Amino acid sequence: MNYRIFTGLFLLACAHIGFSQQYSSHAQVSQRLKTLESANASLVKLRSLTKTTGGKDLWVLEIGSGNRDSNPAIAVVGGVEGSLILSQELALGFAERLLASASTDSVKSLLASTTFYVFPNVSPDATEQYVAKLRYERSGNASATDDDRDGKVNEDPYEDLNNDGVITMVRVEDATGRWKTHPADPRIMVLANTEKGEQGKYILITEGTDNDKDGSFNEDGEGGVHFNKSLTFDPPYFEPGAGEHPVSETETRAVLDYLYDRFNVFAVLTFGPTNNLSDPWKYDRSKAGRVPTGILEQDVKYNKLASELYKQHVKQKDAPVASVQKGDFVQWAYFHYGRQSFSTPGWWAPKFEIPKDSASAARYKPNTDKNADVDFIRWAEREGLDVFVNWQKINHPDFQGKTAEVGGFKPFAKTTPPYSAVSKLTDEHTRFVIALAQHKPQVDLVNLKTEALENGVTRITVTIQNKGGFPAIPQVARNNNFIKLVKVNLVLSKDQTIFGGNKVTLLNELDAGESKELTWLIKGKGKVTVEAGAPQMGLKKVDVNL
Repeated sequence: MNYRIFTGLFLLACAHIGFSQQYSSHAQVSQRLKTLESANASLVKLRSLTKTTGGKDLWVLEIGSGNRDSNPAIAVVGGVEGSLILSQELALGFAERLLASASTDSVKSLLASTTFYVFPNVSPDATEQYVAKLRYERSGNASATDDDRDGKVNEDPYEDLNNDGVITMVRVEDATGRWKTHPADPRIMVLANTEKGEQGKYILITEGTDNDKDGSFNEDGEGGVHFNKSLTFDPPYFEPGAGEHPVSETETRAVLDYLYDRFNVFAVLTFGPTNNLSDPWKYDRSKAGRVPTGILEQDVKYNKLASELYKQHVKQKDAPVASVQKGDFVQWAYFHYGRQSFSTPGWWAPKFEIPKDSASAARYKPNTDKNADVDFIRWAEREGLDVFVNWQKINHPDFQGKTAEVGGFKPFAKTTPPYSAVSKLTDEHTRFVIALAQHKPQVDLVNLKTEALENGVTRITVTIQNKGGFPAIPQVARNNNFIKLVKVNLVLSKDQTIFGGNKVTLLNELDAGESKELTWLIKGKGKVTVEAGAPQMGLKKVDVNL
């Protein structure tokens, strides 16, 4: 779709609805979703899957004009990591832009053959901390947890020691400290490299006190189980935020139950910390055993295909390394759900290069180790962004007689772009999701031939083809008895008999562009129907007159 037309349609819709120009609270997200449903009743169904521990609706938006649960589908999921505030804007913004363009021919055709399940935010308890009176990065829900295993819950939270409304860090001058300031910028703290003879000068802790006097700071505060740390693949047992067991929370159960009922989903796009779109997963034979822990060889090319589409539409470069973590959603979607699984954080700060002029050379000390925090603060200052609380002295009750200072990066600063950048990012990611959908697996029946034989027998030959860009069944799912296989079914009348071939044929793979020819011998007269497909690639029928 033409970029200017696409964006113009959405801006007109925004003006009519009156969207605020800032990151949304849960209440604002809920209102935006209800507005979409009321304005697009024939295309949208809004569901609340459950209430979170904190009492918030966990929404899913079902979009499509056809039989939504039978057409190939993409699940678009935001908020898997509660501290990534941009993720819900990208997921919800995609739905808004798609529906704003629903009357155009290309989008109308897409919605007739494709379904989108949009989860704007699966961690609403956590993301609400962004708009709270006290702002700090949070990934856990509202479940009370005993993270330090001392028999108490939520007894050692953050505290705003300098009363600025945000939680940052505290550095304390101490001879036993392991931290020092970075030589290129004394605001930035780095671990001293003892192997190079460096000496630490500071203890570095999060902002707060040791309420339970156990020697640790803020290790057991409010905000319990992380959605993106509590799934079933390679879960991090006994770690803070992982929960008592995988899928222990009402949010995770609701999302997984819903998706397991949607056999038509062929791909899951996660707006989360992992990035296998800028940097596709690599095949590693050592991880491809009976129980695979790495992407399988035949699936690599489809991750590469998605990556190529992503780079065509999303114009950010120099993505930082963003690997997987134990118990996360993107790995669950691939290894346990058995779907194409793609993930991107949606934004990262561009690389900073010192301008090649004498004034800049004098202003900036060389960042010889290419420290990311030094580059980030320099980029942010160049852009006029307020991302850092300068260090200021305080009297810390746990460090009497020592010099203590509060400061550091403001919460969310490193992962959340200024809101002025969100519109362009959403445009780009929307075009990517549409391109991904246009490459969905698609069944077709071609080269139909009939041949009359002796004694009233007819030979029927037809080719079943996947004319899409993705396989009907990823390699990782071919031993997964839960995934629907490609089914070819012959529908006969009572006076017809099969003499050769099977009434039902199941194919456990049909690669992108792959074709398989099937033949039957049938005795009788009248109409025979050949049906072929699977929920994740659609259904095609052809009628044959004997």
